[in-house]
Amino acid sequence: MRNYDVYAENCPTRLLLDHIADKWTALVLWKISDGPVRFNQLRRDVEGISTKVLSQTLKRLGRDGLIARKVFATVPVTVEYSITPLGNTLAEKLSAITEWAEANIEAVIAAQERFDRECVCAGGPEAPSGPKRGLIQPAGMR
Repeated sequence: MRNYDVYAENCPTRLLLDHIADKWTALVLWKISDGPVRFNQLRRDVEGISTKVLSQTLKRLGRDGLIARKVFATVPVTVEYSITPLGNTLAEKLSAITEWAEANIEAVIAAQERFDRECVCAGGPEAPSGPKRGLIQPAGMR
């Protein structure tokens, strides 16, 4: 088995990290880990993802061996996606990260607001009445 070093510039693990660190990859893979699901159901379940991005994400996940694609000979053709054993090992890790994000979002928002209030560097946050660049806001506050 080869030794890989993610900190090395040309290490192929960086490409894999680029794939799995994408928010759509995490959300789609985690949703598929619940059980086989069809394309249109995924599109409805993962709010905000476009058809094009979902298609690209599914192709990338399939190419990486993380999901399997099954085509049913129906009219129109039905396609179902399921997680592979390799994908399941990643979904377990992503689940922990997702749960952490949901449990800690309020603390992160408070830290961002505190930072923005205290920031005196050039190009700091806009006036309080305007939108703050990069600030994560709960869905109802956008």
